[in-house]
Amino acid sequence: MSLKIRKNRSTPPPESYALTECLSIIAGAWAPNVIWNLRAGPRRFSELRVDIMPVSAKVLSQRLKELEARGVLTRAIQPTSPPTVEYALTSLGKELVPALHAIVEVGHKLKSTESGSPVGSQKKQNQ
Repeated sequence: MSLKIRKNRSTPPPESYALTECLSIIAGAWAPNVIWNLRAGPRRFSELRVDIMPVSAKVLSQRLKELEARGVLTRAIQPTSPPTVEYALTSLGKELVPALHAIVEVGHKLKSTESGSPVGSQKKQNQ
């Protein structure tokens, strides 16, 4: 006796490259935090270090370079003395913000179910 395989009624998955590429950006260590902290406007490296307290300077620097190379953020040298560098989200980077908001919302729901309270009973918290 063999099991009958039911037909999958879900729509076909998105192009695997597109899904994998997007997830690889936001799955990188500290990348979501960088994007989250740049969503309100440009920040300097030292400001991001304060915003994302436990991250090391080396890792933050690597993540900023990776995100810049992928077109998620820009790096602008300001003509001050000494020169300062500001990072800002590109239009592509700004498109990731709603996805991060959605992930945060689901995270709140998951946390509330883990603590024993029903899903959706917690007030929405927009950070």
